[in-house]
Amino acid sequence: MKPGYAISSKNHRWTAGNSADRIDRMTPFGSNLVAMVTPMEPGGALSEPGLTGLVDHLLNTGCDGIVVGGTTGESPTLTDTEAARLVHTVANHAGDRARVIAGVGTYDTTACIRRAKEAEAAGADALLLVCPYYSKPTQAGIVAHCQAVADATDLPVMLYDVPARTGTAMEAATLIELASHPRIRAVKDAKGDLFEAMTVMAHTPLAYYCGIDELNLPYLAAGATGLVSVVGNAVADRNAALIAAVRGGDLDTARIAQRRVASAGGGRHAHVAGGDHGQGRAGRTRRHPARDGAASAARIAAGAPAAPSRRLDVPRRRVAPRLIGRGMSGKGRS
Repeated sequence: MKPGYAISSKNHRWTAGNSADRIDRMTPFGSNLVAMVTPMEPGGALSEPGLTGLVDHLLNTGCDGIVVGGTTGESPTLTDTEAARLVHTVANHAGDRARVIAGVGTYDTTACIRRAKEAEAAGADALLLVCPYYSKPTQAGIVAHCQAVADATDLPVMLYDVPARTGTAMEAATLIELASHPRIRAVKDAKGDLFEAMTVMAHTPLAYYCGIDELNLPYLAAGATGLVSVVGNAVADRNAALIAAVRGGDLDTARIAQRRVASAGGGRHAHVAGGDHGQGRAGRTRRHPARDGAASAARIAAGAPAAPSRRLDVPRRRVAPRLIGRGMSGKGRS
């Protein structure tokens, strides 16, 4: 464990309060997080020089939380050994300069538990847990899955709600139920339903992190604790400026900062070529089938806006606040 991040503090529970309370108490994760790409050598092996160079770049541009082994980091193609090595390398190099959040989500609860334990042993400060994908579990199944993984280690857990990728959304009632677990502490929201996010924030202590770069400003203004950004691989400093402006109540400056983020290629799940964050510190190699994105990365490197990403429309269900107190039943989506 890193000094200053004792398990007892990670397991601390707090009461729901204003956005400043959420920001100040969410020490396990940070606020300006980046979903880090995984630098690879031309042959496809992990690039340790690329990893350490990218970590230095992120820290030098204001990132205080690094998500490793997430979707942007090509989690589906990483072996268990590579995932653990990735966490160890980043955590060892970052030291106390940033929190390291390990992506451990798969569609197999047993595999998630194994990866969670390995990430803890490798030095992770927290876990990122995506809803099981492809199999489309019921909401009750999602609850059981997340609770089992959260029970497996002493690390705080950030849930990852991204139905465009998984095929299943975490409904408001599900998030509210999961918030009662002592180690489930936050949500990375890539659903884009701000009404639902504000409803869950109003009824739980869960800290929200925006996972859609073009919605960073409205989420922060609505009380989100921070960001988990893809475009932050290239311009974490612009996200830092945005967060500072919102916290300072300067929305005019915040709007300018948001436009600067968008001009760098912000977009829902914008692709950055594996290992290339626009600064030339690692190769562009990606594993199959994730081979797109090189053109966007080249444009970012040249200082031009990246091509807009294709949007995927996700059905959104409004949740009436009056239902919150009635223990809403969670039914799986087809």
